[in-house]
Amino acid sequence: MRELGRRLAKLLRAGDLVMLSGELGAGKTTLTRGLGEGLGVRGAVTSPTFVIARVHPSLGDGPPLVHVDAYRLSGGLDEMEDLDLDVSLSDSVIVVEWGEGKVEELTEDRLQLLIHRAVGDTTDEVRQVTLTGVGERWAAADLSVLAA
Repeated sequence: MRELGRRLAKLLRAGDLVMLSGELGAGKTTLTRGLGEGLGVRGAVTSPTFVIARVHPSLGDGPPLVHVDAYRLSGGLDEMEDLDLDVSLSDSVIVVEWGEGKVEELTEDRLQLLIHRAVGDTTDEVRQVTLTGVGERWAAADLSVLAA
């Protein structure tokens, strides 16, 4: 998952919204950690479950990474508006875990990743990831470069 995040970072630019879905332990935060490494941002990328959102500034000339965990948020976009994600979106890469039904209205363009892990299988850590590009931004993107 971490390596997938590093590869995905090469496709991302300021203004991109990435939504991560999957059961607990599927690898959403691990993927985001790889994104942070690939984007070259400051700070350890850890789960922002209790603080809701963390901003990781770029160490170079790339965009900052805004990492959001919407798991504890029960409302839709109204509750997310308190985080001012719409202000950050144009100059940042925003990654939202558990964002379904909460952040889609931020932009017409987003990349959705559904991560599936075989529950109960402790010997096989293989994940199946389904990527769906939504909007003009992702219409011509070659997501096959992310295949393992």
